[in-house]
Amino acid sequence: MTEQQLPAWADPSVSPAALDPQGVSRRGLLRRAGLFGAAFALGSAATGRTPALAAGDSGRPGGEDPRLAYLVGDHHIHSVYSHDAKYTFSQLAAKGAEYGLDWMVFTEHSNFGHAEFGAAMEHREILKARAQNPRQLIFQGLEWYIPAAEHCTVFTAPGPHEVDVLTRFESAYDGKLLAYDKGGPADADTARNEAHAVKAIKWLAQQRRSGYVDDVLVLANHPMRLGIDSPHEMRAWRDAAPEIMIGMEGAPGAQGAAIPGWRGASSIRGEYENKPSAQSWPGYPADAYLTYGGFDWATATVGGLWDSMLAEGRLFSVTTNSDAHRIVFDTWKNGDWQPGQTFDNTGKLPDPVNTGTPQPGSDFWPGQFSRTHVGVTGYGYRAVMAGMRAGRVWLDHGHLLDGLDVRLTRDRDRGRGRGVTLGGRLRVRKGERLTLNVTVTTASRPNPQGTVPELAHVDVIRGAVRGPAADRDSWKAPDTRVVRTEEVSGREGTYTLRIPLTAGEESFYVRLRGSDGNRNGAGYLGAAVDPHGPVPHAPGDGDPWADTWFYSNPVFVDVEGS
Repeated sequence: MTEQQLPAWADPSVSPAALDPQGVSRRGLLRRAGLFGAAFALGSAATGRTPALAAGDSGRPGGEDPRLAYLVGDHHIHSVYSHDAKYTFSQLAAKGAEYGLDWMVFTEHSNFGHAEFGAAMEHREILKARAQNPRQLIFQGLEWYIPAAEHCTVFTAPGPHEVDVLTRFESAYDGKLLAYDKGGPADADTARNEAHAVKAIKWLAQQRRSGYVDDVLVLANHPMRLGIDSPHEMRAWRDAAPEIMIGMEGAPGAQGAAIPGWRGASSIRGEYENKPSAQSWPGYPADAYLTYGGFDWATATVGGLWDSMLAEGRLFSVTTNSDAHRIVFDTWKNGDWQPGQTFDNTGKLPDPVNTGTPQPGSDFWPGQFSRTHVGVTGYGYRAVMAGMRAGRVWLDHGHLLDGLDVRLTRDRDRGRGRGVTLGGRLRVRKGERLTLNVTVTTASRPNPQGTVPELAHVDVIRGAVRGPAADRDSWKAPDTRVVRTEEVSGREGTYTLRIPLTAGEESFYVRLRGSDGNRNGAGYLGAAVDPHGPVPHAPGDGDPWADTWFYSNPVFVDVEGS
């Protein structure tokens, strides 16, 4: 199929509105899924199940409390158009399809070669990948070197200007290309560089508001890997444009880094093997540079940085992804350069060559281990981005669950509505009784490792909402803790946990977490806050398949008069 013969859903000149029809009936949604969407009609390739839908729905998608299906995806993937990766788009898209992904974002590193040559070539490859993989939504994105900080995923909806926006953004705002990378307390340019990052996010938001691109989203990547994303920077990015700067990786890629006997005795899941440097924010403890059950310390610590942001009463989502560069046990290597060629003068690595021998690597294929589930009301690029913006997101490792549906209801409304789901807000009166309905669909078949995961417990985490933080560098939420644990070992199929809650005088939020129960202990802030949370593994001994967790985004409860 030539580019001129691309179908509408793969053609960037077609309006995104045509790709994402709104207000379709459930039957229409499923009909479209039969043509394009594996998650709706065929279920995940790894699970064979159709995503769970809330019982008793009217069948009308949309509104503040929509009937949802969940699409599974990965927003952080690298190909030969990144200077340190090695796979083609076709290889990655095919593997994503094999492991049940419905959407993927290719996020090539900012680089002089990429900015000058690679982005346009990459776009032509993406068009081909969209044509070759009609059951997948394939986004073009960028891994942005944030001035004064780490990396971010930036991606747009397909359209005539997606490449233009990304390349203009890369050239004008990338910390690496501009040499705006310094952000340590002693660096003279730190304030300038931090301000440039805020300016960059505002510029992206303006491209969306003006209609130059239909949509754009930004997520901070591996925030604690180097400790250079300070709390005040993360708050500043969010506040610059909360409609596009929607969250952070709750768990990094590179989850295969510490498979025993693979990379070395000091290896840590996520390649979180760093120590504080002169560029690090000095308020982070040394333990912040580790992963906990494979999750970033900022997310895994109950009452920690993520909770301190949620305690302001504002949504800030978490995700997970592969960060695919080099896959564990894979046998491909980078091809050889032709004389005179480099990444800087071509924008692309040579295509890989199969050696037949396992090559070094830390990552899993997209969808093989890490999955982000996004609740949607229709099928398409805009629907995925709208679901992420709304916070209808949960994530798992190791294919721990087949499905999760969360609804918070007021008891006085029983039988008169579905309640509020992930990312939503429920307005209540002081003292009002509520029910958190958690519908779990357990894993029904072996995961890519060949085992059927078993969920052992579900934790309910509750935190008070106190409004904007007085200290923009605060990383603690002292009123957040695990308030209930449901032991669910041995339960199979689909079941609903009905958890009673009572509204006090303060507004609050609730979020969920659970695991296979294989490795846990007192949380970072103590057993009184988190009695059996994720814990670090011993260096070099972090089998990711033996320590799997799920996390959900919060639901907010606004108490009248608080």
